[in-house]
Amino acid sequence: MTSATEKQREATVRIPVVDAPRRDRWWIAPLATVLVLCAFVVYGLWVTFSNDNYYARPYLSPFYSPCLAANCEHHTWTIVGDWWTLSPALLVLPIPLGFRLTCYYYRKAYYRAFFWSPPACAVPDARSRYTGESRFPLILQNVHRYFFYLVVPFPFILLWDAIRAFDFPNGLGMGLGTLILLVNAGLLGAYVLSCHSCRHLCGGRLDVLSRSPRRYRAWRFVSVLNERHMLIAWVSLVSVALADVYIRLIATDVIRDPRFF
Repeated sequence: MTSATEKQREATVRIPVVDAPRRDRWWIAPLATVLVLCAFVVYGLWVTFSNDNYYARPYLSPFYSPCLAANCEHHTWTIVGDWWTLSPALLVLPIPLGFRLTCYYYRKAYYRAFFWSPPACAVPDARSRYTGESRFPLILQNVHRYFFYLVVPFPFILLWDAIRAFDFPNGLGMGLGTLILLVNAGLLGAYVLSCHSCRHLCGGRLDVLSRSPRRYRAWRFVSVLNERHMLIAWVSLVSVALADVYIRLIATDVIRDPRFF
């Protein structure tokens, strides 16, 4: 008689291993990632070191917010004195930049696009051995949760900048730039809240969520955002660049800011 184990083995479906390379255009996604991220990095470096046209009253570029140095064209708070002669953006950009670089989603994005580890499903790694984030420099990715704590105030600061953008030289008003800064602050706030570290902060280290109803409600809310973390990450990245471009075009008199009232 055939044993039950043998019958189970016979009923098991064997899936053949296919070694043939993928023939679809799998490389489009990593290529697009490389192009967009490189374009943002190049633009961000140029904006940071140009140190001009970042303020068009009442609009302050998010790359320079908060503006903390005495040499700022428009001060948020004056914390750094006249001894600072470099671009004020260098004082604040390391925090949001470090938060983006160590973001869980962006790790996946640039691991696939730049390191080819792996570049796509069913495509072999560029390296024969995988070490993960256990060695330098990738072990530095583990500081992401600390950058999260540092970046939490930034959406509120950008929201404050957007509120100040209602104050025009001739009185209270609202322009297209005001709306752009409001949307940008909202998107960056959503990006921070959708972070995996924020989700862990709300619901981590709890054995029973029902015993902490407030944290449970917060965890459910950020979990909904976390499901869209990839989309929010890309949209908020583009919104920062577009806000800066718009303010620069106004500051250089290339365009005029439409006023709603």
